[in-house]
Amino acid sequence: SSEVQNNLDHPIGPFLYTVSTMHCMTVSLAQDGMGLGTMWGKEMALEMLQKAGFRNVEVKNLEHDFQNNYYIVRK
Repeated sequence: SSEVQNNLDHPIGPFLYTVSTMHCMTVSLAQDGMGLGTMWGKEMALEMLQKAGFRNVEVKNLEHDFQNNYYIVRK
């Protein structure tokens, strides 16, 4: 989720937020990126895909992968 309160029960949430703030965000911002970080969330991804003109978006999850969402998108 893009909202911290929705990630409180995430099995490795604290680790991911740490990696996000100490590495991902800082590397992104240093290169004039958006600084989204690891925990940018499904909601932000869907919003950005919509703004980029994608209308047909499917979000898939794999049983063995509790950490990632997989996006299948078409314009």
